[in-house]
Amino acid sequence: MTENAQQQPPAPDTELPTQYAPADVEGPLYERWVERGYFEADEKSDKPPFTVVIPPPNVTGSLHLGHAFEHTLIDALTRRKRMQGHETLWQPGMDHAGIATQNVVERELAKEGKSRHDLGREAFVERVWKWKGESGGQISGQMRRLGDGVAWSRERFTMDEGLSQAVQTIFKKLYDDELIYRAERIINWCPRCLTAISDIEVEYQDDDGELVSMKYGDGDDTIVVATTRAETMLGDTAVAVHPDDERYKHLVGKLVKLPLTGRSIPVVADEHVDPEFGTGAVKVTPAHDPNDFEIGRRHDLPAVTVLDEHAVITAHGPFQGLDRFEARSAIVAALRAEGRIVAEKRPYVHSVGHCSRCKTTVEPRLSMQWWVKVGPLAKAAGDAVREGKVKIHPQEMEKRYFDWVDNLHDWCISRQLWWGHRIPVWYGPNGEVVCVGPDDEAPAGEGWHQDTDVLDTWFSSGLWPFSTLGWPERTESLAKFYPNSVLVTGYDILFFWVARMMMFGLYAMDGTPPFHTIALHGMVRDQFGKKMSKSFGNAVNPLDWMDKYGSDALRFTLARGANPGVDVPIGEDWVQGSRNFANKIWNATRFALMNGATVDGPLPDPSAMSATDRWILSRLNSVVAEVDAYYEDFQFAKLSDALFHFAWDEVFDWYVELSKTTFQAGGEAAEVSKRVLGEVLDVTLRLLHPVVPFVTETLWTTLTGGESVVIAQWPADRGFRDADAEREIETLQSVITEVRRFRADQGLQPGQRVPARLTLDGTALAPHEAAIRQLLRLQPEGEAFTSTATLPVAGAEVALDLSGTIDVAAERKRLAKDLAAAEKEKAQANGKLGNEAFLAKAPDHVVEKIRTRLAKAEEDIVRLTAQLERLPQA
Repeated sequence: MTENAQQQPPAPDTELPTQYAPADVEGPLYERWVERGYFEADEKSDKPPFTVVIPPPNVTGSLHLGHAFEHTLIDALTRRKRMQGHETLWQPGMDHAGIATQNVVERELAKEGKSRHDLGREAFVERVWKWKGESGGQISGQMRRLGDGVAWSRERFTMDEGLSQAVQTIFKKLYDDELIYRAERIINWCPRCLTAISDIEVEYQDDDGELVSMKYGDGDDTIVVATTRAETMLGDTAVAVHPDDERYKHLVGKLVKLPLTGRSIPVVADEHVDPEFGTGAVKVTPAHDPNDFEIGRRHDLPAVTVLDEHAVITAHGPFQGLDRFEARSAIVAALRAEGRIVAEKRPYVHSVGHCSRCKTTVEPRLSMQWWVKVGPLAKAAGDAVREGKVKIHPQEMEKRYFDWVDNLHDWCISRQLWWGHRIPVWYGPNGEVVCVGPDDEAPAGEGWHQDTDVLDTWFSSGLWPFSTLGWPERTESLAKFYPNSVLVTGYDILFFWVARMMMFGLYAMDGTPPFHTIALHGMVRDQFGKKMSKSFGNAVNPLDWMDKYGSDALRFTLARGANPGVDVPIGEDWVQGSRNFANKIWNATRFALMNGATVDGPLPDPSAMSATDRWILSRLNSVVAEVDAYYEDFQFAKLSDALFHFAWDEVFDWYVELSKTTFQAGGEAAEVSKRVLGEVLDVTLRLLHPVVPFVTETLWTTLTGGESVVIAQWPADRGFRDADAEREIETLQSVITEVRRFRADQGLQPGQRVPARLTLDGTALAPHEAAIRQLLRLQPEGEAFTSTATLPVAGAEVALDLSGTIDVAAERKRLAKDLAAAEKEKAQANGKLGNEAFLAKAPDHVVEKIRTRLAKAEEDIVRLTAQLERLPQA
């Protein structure tokens, strides 16, 4: 059957408060777990390892629902593996969050009337470290509130000494292998943050803009182009057309006049141009558009920069010094005055990139930056998944991964910030360039200076699976816990973080991928499926829900919605429902303890058990197997749902209720059931623990007297099945359910007692008469018993005497009225559905609604007719 976690435990304290109060329990329990070192990992252990790294939250961040969701899933995995006997490491840490952190400190300085330039670089970085020590890492305390079982003694920070050494080491290695280079390319530029930003830091939204069509050239050499960024025309160096476009073949190779500039530019033929879009001709601004930059490279066009780092016009002339948006209006006005405007469309809704930090419109800009040559790295990352070294779950996400890594462009890794890992490259007075590793001495002397840029935050977080374990040193932790067992993260950063960890892990660790499995989850949304956002007014602070309902309630709600790779809707009502589940577990365990449920001694032999006892143990083992299978497939929603229905429906609503008559009768059968109930609760609480750790810890230690369920043994399926007992109890359940339904139909109150005669001889229900009577509130038939309703169910017969319990005449009148209404509804629906003219004109959804009403009316007629037939004659 199932094993008992504690052999001969001390006698438990069976006293539990009448109500569960999460606020009184959760904090002290978590601190006790940490003090006892339950979450720490020993690299010297001979246990099999299980490793998960936390997706490092920003040092500026606080716990949001996305964190709570992801952490709940990781915590469930690691708690289960710890109980299964694995040396389990959940590696914690935080990201230095270059742009976000620098912005926070710069805002503080602004309140003092200062900028970072007033302090200077060194003093500013010291100020950021001071802020980090005083205000950063707020999320760590919130993770404790949620119950995260992380190894706090191993907490890392992407700019701590060890990780900084790792960053410098891999930069030097990539540089020496010619996989890092410096070049002038188009990047995403934020004119507010004054830095290049990565693709993931660009948020696209539909903005109201303008589409302006304008004429270049004169007479027969006129060509019309359209743009949403008229200010960039000052930097145009060509017009491109498709080589097969007959409309423009006579212009290819010629020069056309560029208005407002006094320059002439060539017309070039390029297959990038779509002849079907617009006029089939496009303006080419190599310094301010990524596609134009590539056209420029193919045709050896000059790149003319006309916007500075603040997005202010630098081109000589009347527009110099204007902001880009001011220049846009002024240039269109000047073109209009020259008769160059062909068409103007306002508003023109189109997708525009914005900086995720400050919401400023991003400007594509030609800039000298540092790049990673990703070709060979990306190929290795793709091959690792294709060859089965790394599995992506769910498997359908593999296509998205391949689409990304197979088409990856070189990665811009430099940022124009002061907070971050400074690029370890020095420049000499005579053009020397020296890359310095962690063990090298930096060049010194007159004219030498270090590159002023820092590395993209994703560069250091890409090393996270191995740098947190001590790399580049060959530490015992690295040997024990690398590769990581699984990475749990959102599908939204599959490309930006996961792919980079794959590239760097395979490169740094001699072809060994950073993890065996990538388990992808969706995003948390509101109960209507909308993205949560402060601007939408639907954002939720998870701490509010934890304060109100307890951490277990939030965790269970999130886990119950976690289908692999699918977004998770959540609403407060659902959290409240999970709180009710925690209360149900509490109350049922309290009842069991008050009635002598125990884990002492071995389970009795099945031959000494009742069918009810054998049924619940059979179901228990089936659920253990079911939950294990779901965990291995990362099906958190299904395993949570299975546990919910088993615990609430089968254990608490059926087994506990069916056992009450046994406990009341006393004797040997009661002692057997007490031991079975103790076993069922023990195993059920251990199964629930990874998802709802706090309430299960309190109840399990009270029930068993064990030290902690955190270190208890994970339940195993012992193979016990009893199909006969399961069929017998299913029959019993069907009888009770059917009679309950009949009682409700007759308007009887749930607690109202009714005289009844049960004919159970020759059926499997005979041993359960006492339980049937107790659960259905059926009292024995008396001398005056008169059967007014007979229910044949499952080969048995239940005769009820309803005289004196309901007003039969009034009930018959009520049912007849409802039946007449249902028949009228049916006639009306049939009339419309039989009308061909109506069907020809009515929308599909209207017709479907009428069909639904017809089906409902027909069901009501059958139900009400049956109820009337069962009523005695008045």
